[in-house]
Amino acid sequence: MPTARRTLTLTLLLVAAGSLIFTTGAAVVDGPADTAADGNLAVQPADGPNGQYAYLNNDDEIAIDVSASNPNIQDPSFEGVNVGTTGTIDEVFTITYTGEQFARVWIAYPNESVTFVADGESIEGNESSVTLAPNETVTIGLALDTRGATAGTRLGANEFSIEAELAEPEDMADSSPETGESAGGVDGGEPSVTVTSPSETSRGFRATDVARGGSVRFEADGMHLAGGNVTLDWLDLSGVRTESVEVNAVGSPNPVASGSALAAPTSPRPISYLSVDHDFAPDEVDEMTIRFSADRNYLNAIGAEPEAVTLYRQTDAGEWAEKPIAVVDDPTRTPGVSADRVHFRATTTEFSTFAVAAHAPRFDVTDATVTPGATEPGEAVTVRATVRNGGGAAGERTVTLTADGDPIGNETVALAPNETATVALRGTVETAGTYEIALDGTPVGTLTVGDAGDGDARESAAGSGSPQAGGSAPATEPGDDAGRDAPTEEPGGVDLVDFGGLLAALLLAVIGLALFRRVSRS
Repeated sequence: MPTARRTLTLTLLLVAAGSLIFTTGAAVVDGPADTAADGNLAVQPADGPNGQYAYLNNDDEIAIDVSASNPNIQDPSFEGVNVGTTGTIDEVFTITYTGEQFARVWIAYPNESVTFVADGESIEGNESSVTLAPNETVTIGLALDTRGATAGTRLGANEFSIEAELAEPEDMADSSPETGESAGGVDGGEPSVTVTSPSETSRGFRATDVARGGSVRFEADGMHLAGGNVTLDWLDLSGVRTESVEVNAVGSPNPVASGSALAAPTSPRPISYLSVDHDFAPDEVDEMTIRFSADRNYLNAIGAEPEAVTLYRQTDAGEWAEKPIAVVDDPTRTPGVSADRVHFRATTTEFSTFAVAAHAPRFDVTDATVTPGATEPGEAVTVRATVRNGGGAAGERTVTLTADGDPIGNETVALAPNETATVALRGTVETAGTYEIALDGTPVGTLTVGDAGDGDARESAAGSGSPQAGGSAPATEPGDDAGRDAPTEEPGGVDLVDFGGLLAALLLAVIGLALFRRVSRS
């Protein structure tokens, strides 16, 4: 499709004082138009106050003039645009595509001071083109940057060009409903589908000539929801009862402007968000199927099994409702989407803001008791507690018993979602004292180890040095400071019975000796 070069009489005279004043001027809507691309593009001043800055010159070419030389401006005080400012002039002129196929349209104008925009986004260059369906119109405005400009000079170059090329419509997959109704466009044909303003995180979809009760597939080609880790593959509308539908989809790893952060009783982990705006009434479309996919390595990195991935929709009341979701084992290949990804499908009858999330086990410990509350060093203490998995996924967890923060026991518990179990953990403390007992960091009670009162009494008695009844020295434990300076008594090794026998033997020996001497003297 050939391009058309247009003369830009954009004077845009700069003055040091005065404001840019918009006045109502004549607008040409159904009248004459500048044509381009073999007559398939019609360029006209926009219908609105800013349309006065565009007009057809003597050669029937569109001209844009934001200066006092513009014949449409009747205000004698108007001189142009202020120096040192930035701003926009919306809806200056329109481009309407009148061909029978689809066309990608853009403007070539390499200038830093003046940028042609559509819906606030640049339309300059092939990469910023808009796709127009037959008889579709795009409205063009101007973004101005006069910083660094000099008063009285011309802003911008003299010419710009409107360029276009044919664009193939999106390939529509066969999605005929099982009811036998036509899933395509009117007269059994396919609907006309176009994608506008595509970016990594957004798509604008439009379908026309939709058969009553038919369906429409909008290919998203891997639009980012959480970077390339989670992508939107396509949206299917079924039971459509209007000839045309428009859907705008925006993805983000963070909550979108139209919604809030995901919050649900099972505390799922949010992965990404999807905003779906539409122009149809609730009763004009039966349901929408959302197809998205996730990178396997990414799911492994966040510890999410494919079966744990889910989708939530935010209600009008701001609450989050979980939608049925299925893992697609043999998905239809989607252009631009890797076949080895994990693919998911969810269906909804209501459209708003959605969140892709992953269920995870969540263990809560309650009703814990410590038995006994007092024990001796080295003796076991038992803590019984109720453990519940309040998360949306099965899992296991090691519950740890601590005394003053030091681990003394543990137990591994495996629970299904919403399952409850009673666990008993045993542990020992070797040193006397009072300890705070906790289960996974949650205090459950106090434990007294040893009799601290009796220990103090024994230490006092040992340190006094007073003799016990019967005159014996106080008993001391090895290493006890209380007895360290006292004289050490050597053990005698003979008790009273043995001493009596020894005395008798000695007496006999004395008697025997005396007899011997007596005999010797005779």
